[in-house]
Amino acid sequence: MHYNILKSKIHTVRVTEANLKYNGSITIDADLLDAAKIKKYEQIHINNASNGSRIMTYVLPGKRGSGEVCMNGGAALHAKVGDTIHLLTFVSVPDEEMDDFVPLVVFTDENNHVKSVEEYR
Repeated sequence: MHYNILKSKIHTVRVTEANLKYNGSITIDADLLDAAKIKKYEQIHINNASNGSRIMTYVLPGKRGSGEVCMNGGAALHAKVGDTIHLLTFVSVPDEEMDDFVPLVVFTDENNHVKSVEEYR
């Protein structure tokens, strides 16, 4: 049996742009993606702490060091510039690996730059 469990979380970033005319997805500063071990096109859950919206889309890497968090396409209807969001990815883990798997949490500063990376225990 496999379980879908938290792989990584980018905790509390602010939306810097919302581009309704883009085809879809969310663009995130590549430094944040690297810190959370999130890959290009990976599925991501977006929980908006400002309005309660929860959506799922895929990731595109943004300019490294920019602090960019841009909601694209239909996702732009679920968050506006300045909203606080949490970003989560999940992974399928076999039962025998459950006890050893440890998710990562990336904490950010007010400019969406990596402040710390911790194991989620």
